[in-house]
Amino acid sequence: MEDLETRELRYFVAVAEELHFGRAAERLGMAQPPLSRAIHRLEHRLGARLFDRNRRGVALTEAGRVLLREATTALDAVAAAARRTRRAGNPAQPLVLATKAGASHELLQRLLDTVAAEPDIPPVEVLLCEVGEQAGLLRGGHADAALMHRPFDDLAGFDTEDLHIEGQVAILPAAHPFAVRDRLTLAEVRDVPDLPIARWPRLDGSYPDGPGPEVRTQSKLAQLVALGKTLLVIPASSRAWQWPEHVAVPVVDAPEVTTVIAWPPNSRSPAVAALVRSAAVLGEAAMPQAR
Repeated sequence: MEDLETRELRYFVAVAEELHFGRAAERLGMAQPPLSRAIHRLEHRLGARLFDRNRRGVALTEAGRVLLREATTALDAVAAAARRTRRAGNPAQPLVLATKAGASHELLQRLLDTVAAEPDIPPVEVLLCEVGEQAGLLRGGHADAALMHRPFDDLAGFDTEDLHIEGQVAILPAAHPFAVRDRLTLAEVRDVPDLPIARWPRLDGSYPDGPGPEVRTQSKLAQLVALGKTLLVIPASSRAWQWPEHVAVPVVDAPEVTTVIAWPPNSRSPAVAALVRSAAVLGEAAMPQAR
């Protein structure tokens, strides 16, 4: 069997996501008949039906669901290869470091100061993102490296260097009775009937069950805490974004969080290697203080 072409995969993904040949054709900027023929040829070559078609519409078969996962990964890898190649062809282009907005602020500032003093490292452009987005930015070639957090972030497939270990704090409304406490436990934090814990999305995008509000952005979360609608437990260094209406209280039995610098395992960039070395030196200095 011949190898699949990226054009075929793009056609298939458009139909799989739209579940409608007309909308997929419009999205691709082509007529519907050649798109339908292309999908039929793809099914014939693979020896598998990818879609169930009937008067009620279009649905993916099990084979189609498998190909959708694989095709999305393959197309992302092709796009990432193009982005990394373009950057490699321009050595003066800044390194892109992805990090969650508000996280590890002090460490990030020290790393940027260190890199600025190193003549063999290009300027670093910080790409701020929301919770859990660093992995996608790395895999898609939008970032050269990322600051991430174990056990919360998706580190699968990346090379990593541990930089910092820290405890966690509860961010509470300043007017809440718990705000005057000098410490809390996880059991206490989870048992506040008038202040449910905010729910962040899991790695697969779904939310855990619970009464707390679903949040995805720091700005939404900050306002909900200030309004007395929720609380959250986060790494202590992430409190850099807290508002005057917030109070941070240590949660003494919360799991420790490790900040890491992550990068693609196939990276051969001397600039990325130099950035990682600088981060590792900072990590060695910070690690004993964090324990």
